[in-house]
Amino acid sequence: MRVLLKVMKVSRSAYYAWAEKRKEPCEKERSIRAAVKDVFYFHKRRYGSRRVSDELKDEGVKAGRFVVSRVMREEGLVAKYPKPFKPRTTDSRHTKQPSPNLLKEAVNTVFGAGEAIIGDITYLPLIGGKFCYLAMFQDKVTKRIVGWSVSDRMTAELVVEALQMALRRSFVKRNAIIHTDRGSQYASNAFRDLLRRCGLRQSMSAKGNCYDNAQAESFFSRFKTEIDVKIFGSVEAARREAFDYIDCYYNRIRRHSAIGGKIPEFEKRLRKLAAKGCGNMEKPQSGLSHIPTATATRF
Repeated sequence: MRVLLKVMKVSRSAYYAWAEKRKEPCEKERSIRAAVKDVFYFHKRRYGSRRVSDELKDEGVKAGRFVVSRVMREEGLVAKYPKPFKPRTTDSRHTKQPSPNLLKEAVNTVFGAGEAIIGDITYLPLIGGKFCYLAMFQDKVTKRIVGWSVSDRMTAELVVEALQMALRRSFVKRNAIIHTDRGSQYASNAFRDLLRRCGLRQSMSAKGNCYDNAQAESFFSRFKTEIDVKIFGSVEAARREAFDYIDCYYNRIRRHSAIGGKIPEFEKRLRKLAAKGCGNMEKPQSGLSHIPTATATRF
């Protein structure tokens, strides 16, 4: 080493300073790799490089998306991605008059939280070739699932219970738009009576046009991809899985690119600020006094 330093005309102190600097990137790289893997597996392989990078940024780890993407590729960390196929669950073969598409009419309207709610139904497979059904309502602005229900029957009661949950939680403002497809459940007297009693406006997509309700379709696609169970042992097991994913993860932890990488829980924090006089956010009025207690949502 002495001979090499003499030939290169480099002092011993300069060499060791250079060698010490070369160690830093290695330690930093190991730290980033460990952090990336921690976030990836904490979210059960549901996060791609963009969301992992956002999570690390909030934790104070300096790692851009391209660095995270490279690390994930080198470590073989592949996120779950939804499949495009979805069986048909909408039965619009009924004689009820469909409601107008209020969202299409209000295309230039800027909605606030609780003013526009999207609803839909999907199937969940059970052992033995049977199915149960998940109905949900999602805030168009915050992406929060404001209400949901699981049942072995795809009836009007299924969507009524899901909307009642949203109303009890005060996530729906009076005069809000409730937008769904033209399914018979949403055209039923029970569902429309609930909307009328709570001062809500019904909106329906065009016949056969799934793109009008793309937000709900996107959620169901994510739900089926990101849960660990693919076939449920019972309706109760499906209900527990829906609760774990929607109320414990999707609404509280999961980041959403559509709202700038934030989580729907930020709406709750804004309300707390408004209650302290730090903002002008209006408290949602749900019309709870009109909801019969005998028809409470079953968990």
